[in-house]
Amino acid sequence: MDFIDEIKAIGARASKLVDQLQTEEATKNALVMPFVNALGYNVFDPTEVVPEFTADVGVKKGEKVDYAIMKDGGAIMLFECKSVGTNLDSAHASQLYRYFSVTKARIGVLTNGIVYRFFSDLEEPNKMDSKPFLEISILNLEGALIPELKKLTKSHFDEDSIIETAGELKYTREIKRILADQLVKPDDEFVRFFASQVYAGRLTQKAREQFTEIVRRAFRHFINDQISDRLKSALEQGTERPPADDGQPAAPEQETRSDVTTTEEELEGYHIVRAILREVVEPSRIVPRDVKTYFGVLLDDNNRKPFCRLHFNTAQKYIGVFDNPKKEEERVPIDSLDDIYRLAERLKATPAFYEG
Repeated sequence: MDFIDEIKAIGARASKLVDQLQTEEATKNALVMPFVNALGYNVFDPTEVVPEFTADVGVKKGEKVDYAIMKDGGAIMLFECKSVGTNLDSAHASQLYRYFSVTKARIGVLTNGIVYRFFSDLEEPNKMDSKPFLEISILNLEGALIPELKKLTKSHFDEDSIIETAGELKYTREIKRILADQLVKPDDEFVRFFASQVYAGRLTQKAREQFTEIVRRAFRHFINDQISDRLKSALEQGTERPPADDGQPAAPEQETRSDVTTTEEELEGYHIVRAILREVVEPSRIVPRDVKTYFGVLLDDNNRKPFCRLHFNTAQKYIGVFDNPKKEEERVPIDSLDDIYRLAERLKATPAFYEG
């Protein structure tokens, strides 16, 4: 089993255990130790992994951090662990901060067993940054972050290379967060910048309020257009791909795709479904398939493994749900896209039909 498969296996196990892990110690044993082991460090070898790592910090003697990853007798990575369910935004990481000043380690990890936040000292030497340069969830491991996580494994660990790319990762992450915030609620400075590019008049209070909504809407439309273009390209390529080989003949397509139009509502509905399903399925396996009469959401791009169908081409919109894998059991009427969330539990139950 390679590195990524090991991490995914830990994630699959974690999704079944989270309700049973009530303490920090249970979290460490069930999730954090296997994660450290997957990085290639032998948790049973004290020359590689030291639990309850102790060092004297100023006037405080004998303070401990949960794990220290060792190399050539020195610490290279420190782990501070919290119990599953702990909100890491408010978690106290005092040991981790203090140990940065008294060890040579330049990587600090704060985790609740599910989310792992990786810190360094990019802004001030020997002082851990307040914001991580990398954050991953073992329940939803983003493909783009896999190469960065792999750099932290024993066989690939190169501190200079890690620190070199850490700054770019950190600031890219922060910029994406800012853009996400602006997408929901553009602030005055953001609105003023765009308004100044297209509007020659004086930006009064009334004009600013008007442009706030215009900017928010334009931003969303731009992103949806980009997604739609990529989706259409994928669907066009999909017409040339052979059907998924699941040992049975593929179900026939109901319509040709040459005249299919993917709407903004369908895209928004798909992303809501994907957000719900990503709690139980790797997001890369949740694939859209648009045909003329409905917009399908499939497992592994396989027609025989539908999660649901979005019937948005009529005045009354419906979500087609599958309570067994062979038949669209029910079309549930919805009045708004938010109504999809009412079907969350039924949607999350669907993968069990296909994966035993």
